[in-house]
Amino acid sequence: MHRVTEPRDARLANLLGALCLAVTDHVGEETLAAAGLDGVAPAALVALLDFSPQGTIEALSQVVGLTHSGTVRLADRLVSAGYVERGPGRDARSRMLTLTPAGAVVAQRVRAARAVALERTVEHLSERQRASLAALCQVLIADATRRRHEQRAAGARPTGGALCRMCDFAACGRDVGSCPAAKTAAEIPAAGRTAAPTADGLSAHPGPPPPRS
Repeated sequence: MHRVTEPRDARLANLLGALCLAVTDHVGEETLAAAGLDGVAPAALVALLDFSPQGTIEALSQVVGLTHSGTVRLADRLVSAGYVERGPGRDARSRMLTLTPAGAVVAQRVRAARAVALERTVEHLSERQRASLAALCQVLIADATRRRHEQRAAGARPTGGALCRMCDFAACGRDVGSCPAAKTAAEIPAAGRTAAPTADGLSAHPGPPPPRS
């Protein structure tokens, strides 16, 4: 395992850690306010827009990183709020979770709030700095995707659920093959992939193959 030993590496790691916390805190504050719900509810609503529409409890559990029982309670809250409805699943034992029109509106509001929070993080960067940061983010996301697939293949569940659970698919260029998570997931040999339909980089609903999904 690589250890941070050089002073410059230690400083870089510390700066990155502080930035991650700042971004997470700001995005969390804005999305929770937009949803009017706490916990992972905002992420669940956004995930049901694109990443896992008409998903089952099990699929949503994989996406948001909750246990089955925790996801059942989350679904109950979203149904009670009028944001999600349950419907017949693929078999008698499963139920589909679908956003209601009101839920879709709130999910869009949450995603917009996330976008504003993230834009504020980089608003003072020059175009050149933004381009450099985007390139670095793609490298780091690809690495994170590989690590998370390794965890899932080993039977562990990555903290937080799926990496793309709050992503704006249009913004990341997923439909044109520009998503670094989807591209990396598609390159992982089939033997190393998890059977979970909502693994990082791979969406849970039928659609184009991963390189163009």
